[in-house]
Amino acid sequence: MPFSKTLRYTLGAAVLFFTIAPPAVAGPDDPSSFEPVAYGSQKVLYDWNYPTPESGLRALGFVRNHIKALEEFGDREASDIVIVAHGNDLHAFSRLNRQAFPDAYDALKQLVDKGVKIRVCRNAARSRGYAPEDFYDFVTVVPAAVIDIAKWQNEGYSYMYPELFPRMTREDVIAEHPELEFAE
Repeated sequence: MPFSKTLRYTLGAAVLFFTIAPPAVAGPDDPSSFEPVAYGSQKVLYDWNYPTPESGLRALGFVRNHIKALEEFGDREASDIVIVAHGNDLHAFSRLNRQAFPDAYDALKQLVDKGVKIRVCRNAARSRGYAPEDFYDFVTVVPAAVIDIAKWQNEGYSYMYPELFPRMTREDVIAEHPELEFAE
């Protein structure tokens, strides 16, 4: 079946355009882009195993940021976040240590009020001198972290093991690399 004259000209122009026009390629000076992805709901398990109570409390920022992102780009109401603590971080989760960690209760309670479940390993607690009733009222003590973590993963929860590192700013990088210019 013969092509119509218009169709032949259209196809010829398209072939000519794609043959002559080079593909658009970004270079090292071109800016990145932001993609406001709609994430939907999430089921997330945070494995808390920090060397100090203070680092465990600092790591709560990961969960706060997760919740903030869900509020802006996902479905926080249909999401579920669980923390399973079994490191030295659990000292801050004990009501017996409120004087040593005076902001811990409020920081944890804010997350619980947003739907976060906080669970503490009984084995880890016992080896550190705590009974199950020694923790804040919103903490659930479970038999063992390893079996509780496996339970949540078997239910389809994404596993998160957030690592803490010192934060570097752009100014820190420039200080280490003076050849960089500070763009304002």
